[in-house]
Amino acid sequence: MTGTRHSRLPWRRGAVSPARPRPLLDRGAIPWLLAVAVATTLPHAEHLPWWLSLLSGAALLGRAWLWLRNGRLPRRWALGLLVFAGAAGIAWHYRTPFGRDPGIALLVFFMATKPMEMISRRDGLVVVMLGFFLLLTHYFNSEDLVTGAWLLASATLLTAALLRMHGGAQPIGGSFGYAALLIAQSLPFMLIFFLLFPRVQGPLWGMPRDTYASLTGLSDQMSPGSLDNLVRSNEVAFGVRFAAGVPDRSLLYWRGPVFDSYDGRTWRTSLAGSPYVKTRPAAIEADEGTGVDYTITLEAHNRRWLLALDLPILLPKDATLTPGFVALSRAPVRYRTRFTFRSAPVYAVNREEDPRILQQATRLPRGLNPRAHELAESWRRAFDGPERISAAALRFFREEKFFYTLQPPLLGANAVDEFLFDTRRGFCEHYAGAYVTLMRAAGIPARVVAGYQGGELNPVDGYLTVRQSDAHAWAEIWIEGQGWKRVDPTAAVAPSRIERGADAALPENESLPALARFDNSWRASLRFLRYRWEAANNAWDQWVLGYNPERQRETLARFGMSDPDWRGMVSVMGTAAGIVLLAVALWALTRRVASPAEVRAWNGFCARLERFGIRRPPWEGPFDLAERVARERPEIAPLARRAAAHFADLRYGTGRRDDLRALRDCAKELALFRS
Repeated sequence: MTGTRHSRLPWRRGAVSPARPRPLLDRGAIPWLLAVAVATTLPHAEHLPWWLSLLSGAALLGRAWLWLRNGRLPRRWALGLLVFAGAAGIAWHYRTPFGRDPGIALLVFFMATKPMEMISRRDGLVVVMLGFFLLLTHYFNSEDLVTGAWLLASATLLTAALLRMHGGAQPIGGSFGYAALLIAQSLPFMLIFFLLFPRVQGPLWGMPRDTYASLTGLSDQMSPGSLDNLVRSNEVAFGVRFAAGVPDRSLLYWRGPVFDSYDGRTWRTSLAGSPYVKTRPAAIEADEGTGVDYTITLEAHNRRWLLALDLPILLPKDATLTPGFVALSRAPVRYRTRFTFRSAPVYAVNREEDPRILQQATRLPRGLNPRAHELAESWRRAFDGPERISAAALRFFREEKFFYTLQPPLLGANAVDEFLFDTRRGFCEHYAGAYVTLMRAAGIPARVVAGYQGGELNPVDGYLTVRQSDAHAWAEIWIEGQGWKRVDPTAAVAPSRIERGADAALPENESLPALARFDNSWRASLRFLRYRWEAANNAWDQWVLGYNPERQRETLARFGMSDPDWRGMVSVMGTAAGIVLLAVALWALTRRVASPAEVRAWNGFCARLERFGIRRPPWEGPFDLAERVARERPEIAPLARRAAAHFADLRYGTGRRDDLRALRDCAKELALFRS
């Protein structure tokens, strides 16, 4: 008997306890989880292969259809084949299963297929956790304010879905309200950790291998048409905050790479733009009162040039100035970074120049562009001095029928000759390159400078925004005794390009992106809203995305932490988080929770019963109270039974608004009885 009794005990040595059944997922929670899957994967659709977006969308739609029809979920083997095929397709498309983009694609595909096997509450929890993880991946593709708002809304939806999954059926507004309350309680902690957690230099979100992919900006070489595609882009190149007023637009030349080597087709950097060529330091002459102080917030472009206002006279720490007066950082600009400069828009530089620089600035490939050489030679015979020859070239561009266009015809081997004498249609790089070729053919040292010209001032926040559509190329010539002088031949053909921007100079049938041509379209009426929106985005860039170690030190210095180290910052962070946690706990313990409407109505009925000498203890149920009323005060027993039935339906059953109204009427009717 004893052995038999002990053999039945589940905790006997060697016995296996029966598996606890997993709680099934409430059917009403499935739409919430499907909404989570859509919200966390939808922004990735434009970055994924089209077939993967279609496959993921079909999987989610199929799961929604099965939920509506109460259909059976697919068998495990069929779902396994689908997952294997999708994973293999992702590896084939990206040529590897590893890395940022294949990893994101796999996560999106897993999120879309997981609901197909969603049965238990544990499966729903996997979907929610995967959704929270997917939120982080959206910042790999976009870091703007819209993305931040979308992710905040998605986080609220994820929290509401978690509440619905564990809390049972409840009003949609109640779930979202409670989720928003939880998110709001976390905001103080988020702010503390954001401000005080020791920052590292680098992008706020990214992966080492993929962070610098697909960066746009100026190239390290220039050929006809190289700036056209860049000018069609509406992306921001950098923003500028001037310490005083903004200089005149005609002085807003942002200096990028300098090209002094030409092979007949492409302009490249050799001596002038190289930081490794040792020449005498730049001799810059400028009036003290003409210096302009400003801070430039440079978008990542994976190059070293800092695009300072021409000409920089005070550089940031660790920056250098090349023989071509290009401000360079120590490393490529691979994330949004702020630099502080002082520049002299009006200057004289290098009245005496290194002979190697001048020799390189006069070289031309042999045997090419004979008509350009002949024209330049005629100017050299006719005019005395570089300035008069340069004026003749500008007069040639201005008086002949040249056209400023983003759609120039293709050019052959003698590209400059064909442009000057045949097509006469081109963009700024055509005019700058042709001008420099003419100057060199006339024996004048000249070179091409690429960069940006102009910018748009936002009156809301005072920032000057320079876009890729402001990309420009101009020229420099060296005059003995005067140094390097800026010459913009494009201004001779299309002066409106310098005065009002590229779009103002283009023909009617050519256009720039919508935001770049606000001044010339019906969208001008929306300019104020655009300024507001761009100011908000700029604040997001400056204070959230641009919160680097330097800005963190500046911010903490305002609170009395002049030279904080990581130990001090962690100590303050822990103390502040503890204070906030204590405040939230006290608030949660002391706040009064509003009673539901049916409880308030029932309490009102019971309060009126006290006039009849009947006091309800907290533990007494509604029907027990009704029976006690029937024994002690039979005349009001029917009314008490009706009130108890209505309250029970409302509180524990499927009561409706009519029951609440009837319960309140019972309290009013009870007040008419005389005790």
